[in-house]
Amino acid sequence: MKLRLLISFTATLYGLFSATAQPAAGRHTSRPGVYAITPQTALSYESGLAPLANYLRSYIDVETTGERMSADRAIVLSTDTTLGGEAYRLTVGTDHIEIAGGTYGGVFNGIQALFRMLPPEVYARKCPLPAEIPCGVTEDAPRFAYRGMMLDVARTWIGVPEVKRYIDLFSYHNINKLHLHLSDDEGWRIEIKSHPELTEIGGFRGGDSPVRPVYGKWSEKYGGYFKQSEMRDLIRYAAERNIEIIPEIDLPGHSRNIASVHPEIRCNYPPDTVSTNGYDYRSAWCVAREENYKLLGDILGELCELFPSEYIHVGGDEVDMSQWEQCPDCRALMKRRGMTDTHQLEDLFMERMASILRSHGKQPAVWNEAVRTGAFTKECRVHGWESVKACQDATTKGYRTVVMPGQYFYFDMRQSPREDGHDWAAIFDAKKVYGFDFSAFTPEQMRNVEGLQGAFFSEAYISHEPEKPDYLDYMLFPRVCALSRIAWSGNAEGWDAYYKELKERHYPRMAAMDIRFRLFPPKLNYKDGVFTASADDGSKVFYTRDDEPGELRLTRPLRTDKPHLYRFYSRYKTARSPYVTDKSYWRTLAPAVTITTSMGESEKFPYTNAATYKGLSRTRRACRQKDWILYTFDEPVKCREMYLQTGNRQLPKTIVTTGYAEVSYDGVKFEQAGELEMGSITLRPGRPVKAVRIVSTCDDNGTPYVTIQPPQVKPVL
Repeated sequence: MKLRLLISFTATLYGLFSATAQPAAGRHTSRPGVYAITPQTALSYESGLAPLANYLRSYIDVETTGERMSADRAIVLSTDTTLGGEAYRLTVGTDHIEIAGGTYGGVFNGIQALFRMLPPEVYARKCPLPAEIPCGVTEDAPRFAYRGMMLDVARTWIGVPEVKRYIDLFSYHNINKLHLHLSDDEGWRIEIKSHPELTEIGGFRGGDSPVRPVYGKWSEKYGGYFKQSEMRDLIRYAAERNIEIIPEIDLPGHSRNIASVHPEIRCNYPPDTVSTNGYDYRSAWCVAREENYKLLGDILGELCELFPSEYIHVGGDEVDMSQWEQCPDCRALMKRRGMTDTHQLEDLFMERMASILRSHGKQPAVWNEAVRTGAFTKECRVHGWESVKACQDATTKGYRTVVMPGQYFYFDMRQSPREDGHDWAAIFDAKKVYGFDFSAFTPEQMRNVEGLQGAFFSEAYISHEPEKPDYLDYMLFPRVCALSRIAWSGNAEGWDAYYKELKERHYPRMAAMDIRFRLFPPKLNYKDGVFTASADDGSKVFYTRDDEPGELRLTRPLRTDKPHLYRFYSRYKTARSPYVTDKSYWRTLAPAVTITTSMGESEKFPYTNAATYKGLSRTRRACRQKDWILYTFDEPVKCREMYLQTGNRQLPKTIVTTGYAEVSYDGVKFEQAGELEMGSITLRPGRPVKAVRIVSTCDDNGTPYVTIQPPQVKPVL
């Protein structure tokens, strides 16, 4: 197919997406009989639905009759404008199946409803035929027209094949918007032909790049980017699956990457780079520098031409406005315009972005901070991430709002206290996602709710083998399943009913989709020296011992007087649960300790925070070679394990990137005890320890300081 026809087809699909579906409760009417899909079943389709016919046939190996409507032993795809938007009607008769949709998107949704009636193998493109389906009529329409997921490809690079895989997975769940976070402090991921340096240089960090590594892959040049030709292919691929790709270039903050490539975009004052060993850590565009808007015009102009989406997301979140306060040019601009608050500078900057987009026939999407003053154009679409209250505030001000508060919909958050992930917003699993409701919203506010969106920011992904899907799958699913359900039809059925459906019907489907999803943890009990564990989802329970390699299946109660050595988890096909343990596994001591370093001490986060086990501490600057952190215990500590961590609890940032630990049993002589791994080390000393020292072998960590966590000391049991 010629490129102009592809562009025309994609634009047509996006035009169809813009129709708002009327929410309706799904209805199913059963009828006598069954229809058997066989290899001889014909596939007929209405003009314009050829991509969907090809899509359907790639999953079910049936014959294609082409663009003619035939109901004789056939699956028939058609549109019916009386249905509206993404609504569909799936009719299964004894002699045919008809999938009718209000638009292209409605037909796609009807195909997904058909898939859910077939054996799970359909998702692996191995659907056994013949496949019998009970006769009946199903009619359904989405609750919200906007049902989205955001992937951060800036912090951890996620390439074309992987993004296509997630487009497939999201589309199976009726997600119809893919928000791609294409730029941030650590990466620029979309080719701008008028400025190839943005990706040729800014698409990578570490090595000879001016962008320093901060999250992982410290010893190599790491990254990647989408060529515009690749992005056009992704846009087309997504559109065929009823997904609109919405690009984001995060502005005016979160821009350390582009500022490392074009230092001139920063504010006009000399930065303090002593703490970062020469690295300019400033991350905001200068609002007063007029030349910046020419560069931004080039960038946004190409994005507007490349993406069919009506909206281009231009950020507006977490701007370090202290940089503007220190800038003489920004202060002069504020004085000329009679401004009294730096938030007004952000309003000015964002209006300039809106003007650029408007000149290309586009509208801005922004994070909720961008509308805090209420001065920004009401033409924008707000993504409310900070809290439910922030979403309410945006809707009250009259902004069309995508509701995605982090405490419910940021899927980079950990799912239980001991699992990987962030915890600054909340710790939650799919049950909490499913439980989100709009009870705090007034009817007037609800009129401005566009829909719901989940998000995965990828700071921690790079340190969890990003070349594999295991971590990302585990963090997304089944939370995406719960999001899609409430965005499509709400949660009136209650968690118990939904969980029963999830584990009995959807777990096999996700396994066939090859998703490495998370199971809920098994129930564990330790009493009278005996472990028992069980799972309510049909999964099998396994256990490991810290002092022995390998894993064993738990088939009967396990007797032991050392419960602190055991961890249990369950498996089901491609899925696994988190570990569960007896409380003794996590029991720790808090021996009196003094922490000192060669890197100076932060006034805001003094060493006493970590030394008294009350919180984190920070140094005054980043690490250099031979810098050290010394933990000196008041009395020698007898323990079975000691964990020393630099950096954030949830991800390896602000760490000693490479180094080693030394142990002293008398406080005078030290012996090397092992290399750091992602800024941390676990020691298992055979005798009481008086002091431990971490020694740096790196030149910096890409940030202005090192974070020191309280030592975790496990007693001998």
